[in-house]
Amino acid sequence: MSDWFIWFIVLWTIFLITIMFIGGFFMFRKFLKRLPKEDGKSILDWQDYYIERALPLWDEPQKKLLNELVEPVPEIFRDIAKGKIAGKISEIALKEDASSITEPHIIRGYILATPKRDHKFLIKTLQKKQIDVTPYKHLFEATS
Repeated sequence: MSDWFIWFIVLWTIFLITIMFIGGFFMFRKFLKRLPKEDGKSILDWQDYYIERALPLWDEPQKKLLNELVEPVPEIFRDIAKGKIAGKISEIALKEDASSITEPHIIRGYILATPKRDHKFLIKTLQKKQIDVTPYKHLFEATS
């Protein structure tokens, strides 16, 4: 065999192994989220529960705001991110016995459900919409 063909096989093997490790990592993370906790429900079960219970509390303006906030997320991950954030927002609203989802619920839920690196876009979006972020400063500092 020629040298270029051997190098092609070696590089192709490294590429395939790398792709399989990356895919396996994300599959394993999803598997861990599906494992039941002490209460018998998994993280994703609770997320679905909160969303289903709070679905009547969502109005069109709130759905539109949530869609605007998850806009910077790459499209293939957007549904997952939106589900996680909507679950946290719904959990907050249900624990407060709210009659509807409000803007503060959405902002607090977004802050609590997302990593700190995503908060920069949230602050920029809220300032663009002329929404004061000072009531949420403690949440920005508390999350990591």
